[in-house]
Amino acid sequence: MADAVPFTDNFSDLSNTQGYQFEFRCERCGNGFRSAFQRDTAETGRSVLRAVGSFFGGKLQDLSYSADQWRYNQATNSAAKDKALTAAVQEITPSFRQCRGCSDWMCSDQCWNEEIGQCLRCSPSVAEEVSRAQASAQRDQIWDKARTKDWTQDVDLDTRAKLTCPSCGVKADGGKFCASCGGSLAPVVHCTECGSQSKVGAMFCGDCGTRL
Repeated sequence: MADAVPFTDNFSDLSNTQGYQFEFRCERCGNGFRSAFQRDTAETGRSVLRAVGSFFGGKLQDLSYSADQWRYNQATNSAAKDKALTAAVQEITPSFRQCRGCSDWMCSDQCWNEEIGQCLRCSPSVAEEVSRAQASAQRDQIWDKARTKDWTQDVDLDTRAKLTCPSCGVKADGGKFCASCGGSLAPVVHCTECGSQSKVGAMFCGDCGTRL
């Protein structure tokens, strides 16, 4: 009876018609490791058979068709692939640990807590958690302090803000005058009759009706 083939749920099959290769991924950080490519020596012989059969035709061509049928029917269910997968698992296993807490496979370099014997998801590093908590608290405190500070003390809220200078059309960054041409960002027209102010472009005074 053949030996059982070990496998995990965190790998992808990258095998092709030339040979076998597998990619294993950490289930926490997603980093992956690829096993060494294992060439299928039998496929090399089948390729030669197909080439010869295509050239000569007849019985040899029938044999080449049989070789192609083998490739499509047996590529994912073959003793060669089982052997290749077993070798790949043995090759990659030292780079992974299976956590007894969550049963996921973790890379030993980045996601494994060696001291506890579990993954960092189940047993986080104390130093990392302290650092993360400190950074989170610091961020919250910055936002709280920013909300209590008056950021509008020097901002002119009485004058309608202009995004572009009405004189030269350049983008304005605030203030009362354009930094490019010196023109007023809120120009007004004074009524000659009553002295009230109106916006540039107004035809008549809004207070006395005098034509501007």
